Amino acid sequence: MTSEEPEADRLHPDQPHSARVWNFLLGGKDNYAADRQAGEMILQMFPDIALLARLQRRFLVRAVRHLAADAGIRQFLDIGTGLPTVDNTHEVAQRFAPDSRIVYVDNDPLVLVHAQALLTSTPEGACAYLEADVRDPDRILEGAARTLDFDRPVALTMLGILGQIPDSDEPEALVARYLDALPPGSHLALADGTDTNETLNQAISVYNANSASSYHLRSPERIAAFFEGLDLVEPGIVPTSQWHPEPVDVGRSPSEVDAICGIGRKA
Repeated sequence: MTSEEPEADRLHPDQPHSARVWNFLLGGKDNYAADRQAGEMILQMFPDIALLARLQRRFLVRAVRHLAADAGIRQFLDIGTGLPTVDNTHEVAQRFAPDSRIVYVDNDPLVLVHAQALLTSTPEGACAYLEADVRDPDRILEGAARTLDFDRPVALTMLGILGQIPDSDEPEALVARYLDALPPGSHLALADGTDTNETLNQAISVYNANSASSYHLRSPERIAAFFEGLDLVEPGIVPTSQWHPEPVDVGRSPSEVDAICGIGRKA
């Protein structure tokens, strides 16, 4: 795929794409019939997938708020941005720290079409967008360095993106490569789906068989390993509804929520 391809060819509207399916599950309108069909298929098999999508989005808001307001982070590298919605990373960060600088990264051409909504920075801060694949860390880090100062702490957010990386592409090594490039005081905020629910496993298997992309659920232990070497922020690695929950997030027991999250600090 090249930037010279016609837009319709680059968007592949006849094939479900994870960012657009996720947009559908969040109640958005930036998706195509193929995305809606894939989303409906998952919903029929595992109705709680829409809840997982909402919980992950709310974790993003709480995580960025903590990083900006409590941890003093002023730089954010958001990989696997997804389609713009309410309370994007820069909106939350700059609400608490107007001088925050944010670089968004995604490889869905439709996200690029809507990227202008991600670039409405405060005058004091900055926002940039890179169209790139998470599996190309050298390109991403080089591009992000035009906006971020890698001599100062950076918050790396990876919400749902590592589930899109098969084991053959060594996701643990990818995370380590990004963290190695960040200075002490940097943070990793990460969330992903677990393989602990057989109904969800079956739903994702059907989705993978009918989608151009695939999602890879992993055990809680595998997801926890992404934080190896980092100091975990309380309460540690927990279901997404349990990380500093707000009233809107309560009401479901941890065993009913099939995704976990956490924030770790690089010493």
